[in-house]
Amino acid sequence: MAWNREKTVYGTLIHNEGGKDLGIGGDVSVIEQDGFAFKDLARCGKLLPYEDWRLRPEERAADLAGRLSREEIAGLMLYSSHQVVPFDGGPFGDTYGGEPFNPEKHDDADLSDGQIHFLKKDHIRHVLQMRVKSARVSAAWSNNLQKVCEEERWGIPVNISTDPRHGVSAFGAEFRTAGSDVSKWPEGIGLAAAGDPELVRQFAKTAAKEYRALGITTALGPQIDLSTEPRWMRLEDTLGSDPEKVIPMVKAYCDGMQTTEGSPDGWGADSVITMVKHWPGGGTGEGGRDAHYAYGCFAVYPAGQFAEHLRPFTEGAFRLDGPTGKAGAVMPYYTVSWLEDHEKVGNSYNEYILKNLLREKYAYDGVVCTDWGITADPNPEIDSFGSRCYGVNELTEAERHLRIILNGVDQFGGNNRAEPVLEAWRIGEERCGADFMEERMRLSAKRLLTGMFRVGLFENPYLDPAESERIVGNAAFVKAGLEAQARSAVLLRKGPLPLREGIKVYVPTRKIRAHKNFMRFIDPESAPDPLDGFDCLPWFERAETPEEADAAIVFMESPQSDPYDPEDRKNGGNGYRPLMLQYREYTASEARAESIGGGDFREDFTNRSYRGKTNRCFNEQDLDNLEETRRRMGGKPVIVCMLMHNPTVPAEWESLADGIVVYFSCGRSVLMDILFGKRTAGGRLPYNLPKSMAAVEVHGEDDIRGPEAYVCADGSVWQEGFAERV
Repeated sequence: MAWNREKTVYGTLIHNEGGKDLGIGGDVSVIEQDGFAFKDLARCGKLLPYEDWRLRPEERAADLAGRLSREEIAGLMLYSSHQVVPFDGGPFGDTYGGEPFNPEKHDDADLSDGQIHFLKKDHIRHVLQMRVKSARVSAAWSNNLQKVCEEERWGIPVNISTDPRHGVSAFGAEFRTAGSDVSKWPEGIGLAAAGDPELVRQFAKTAAKEYRALGITTALGPQIDLSTEPRWMRLEDTLGSDPEKVIPMVKAYCDGMQTTEGSPDGWGADSVITMVKHWPGGGTGEGGRDAHYAYGCFAVYPAGQFAEHLRPFTEGAFRLDGPTGKAGAVMPYYTVSWLEDHEKVGNSYNEYILKNLLREKYAYDGVVCTDWGITADPNPEIDSFGSRCYGVNELTEAERHLRIILNGVDQFGGNNRAEPVLEAWRIGEERCGADFMEERMRLSAKRLLTGMFRVGLFENPYLDPAESERIVGNAAFVKAGLEAQARSAVLLRKGPLPLREGIKVYVPTRKIRAHKNFMRFIDPESAPDPLDGFDCLPWFERAETPEEADAAIVFMESPQSDPYDPEDRKNGGNGYRPLMLQYREYTASEARAESIGGGDFREDFTNRSYRGKTNRCFNEQDLDNLEETRRRMGGKPVIVCMLMHNPTVPAEWESLADGIVVYFSCGRSVLMDILFGKRTAGGRLPYNLPKSMAAVEVHGEDDIRGPEAYVCADGSVWQEGFAERV
């Protein structure tokens, strides 16, 4: 016998000499064949092809896909809504044994009632983890999920996924995750500023190790949209706007995350499936608006560069240099791609975008998963978070599912209910024939199962929580992340830097007006202290006033504004107003008079132009702080540290600063090390800083060249690739 077993914290581990290790959490029997051990997941007493780890993942997936019931296939095609571990309050909620989470009665890693229901009743096997308390809790929760599924028919394990988890910021323009103690690295645009594909590869390999220790086997990323529209709220998660620079980083990211060293096909127990997003590129929203919201659904191509936005996918993610060959999954964006002679519907509903291009012309044969929440009925208000069935609102929910399936999509993001998929299958049989629909649905099941076999989930999905705690956020990973943060920061003006340690420094408190947040709820007015909870004494002593300070550090964020005003609509306007990259009030006199995209059942017009409209940003006081600090400091040094979510018009503020560092995802300690000379800012601008808002308005949303760049009085051109070198 070439195998043995040992007890573990989760159950049993079986060692196959010269083969795969098997993790068992419950009472699954073992089948011995040819001297090796195999799990009897089907509980039939004989080795089925899908249980045979010696076979190729594709063979195993085809065998199991052929055995599943309709209900089980429908469950595979669902991707859960955002899961919080534990559900202990906030906008996402659930119960435990019929009552709210109670730390005195419930363990942090317990499964909620909803989780047990969707695993057992809806057969969901793809689960999105949003927030988790710690690495230990994540590993234990993952084990609990796997144990439930191991007891179900066929023993199909759970594939846990995550949105980006390694940025310094926990929440931004998307559901960024928090908790779990991972190392902290630059956001995507920060990696672009560092400009080194090998750094991207190092990050991806590190993230993959931490993900696997958390139980995560799919990353909902990288986000490889070209960031050609400077106002887009998701720009900071991209890898830049130049395809020639983005493509090598895409390859490095996907290869680093997906590759298990020493594996013949690259896949294995160290692999994390990448789900590249968002096909065919989501960064061209008209006026910079985002398609999470119906008022921002249209992606436009006034510069005629639609093909450039495909290249990170077709020349990068679909042509990897590593052995896995291509990204394991693709996510289309919410947008309606405004292309002449093609239907104006959301990309997952668009036959040309998905079936004709992605599946046929570019022959992508991996998993395609919709973005989250696109099949539900629309909200009656256009200014809402959940209205994304763009162009197909007249269809039933089941008909929307069918249309998406017929375009070649395998999975529905954020859908916890199997009924619409089953009803779509029934309608499809009436319209396309039973044999056609049977083959089509089992093809999706095979694609989805193939990924799960590739990453070893059927062999051993279990974790030792103590080992996970040791791996996640270990000292080496944290150190590498901090070094990468410094490499991503950009020195725009050296001036008096580095500052002398021990001096007195004035740091003004910021003020942010009440505004609508990502979910379109109101965030009240706030006054965040940039140094809240931070011990500055290793670098400087904080001064109460500018007058007593030796230097000032003014923390700013790029201007933030809202592109839709329901009050304007109520008062007879169209509701649209300009997104701003400047702090002071702005009137869009140079905007296009007629919008390119337009049309919604909640609007009685098609022109979404905001020409002549005025807007204000809700963090305008950042500039007030700088002006007042400059005035009160006199000739003493004033340093600007700007978190650039988006490119910013410098004309308002650059002359007020003696030294300028911009960053995209840096912790306070890294920034202080840069300002006081212990680290070097190693990045270069990943985009042009615009000359003016007028330059932004005349720049095409899809144009990879960027808007006209700002020129300083000393002749420095603040364009992509610039940094002051000393």
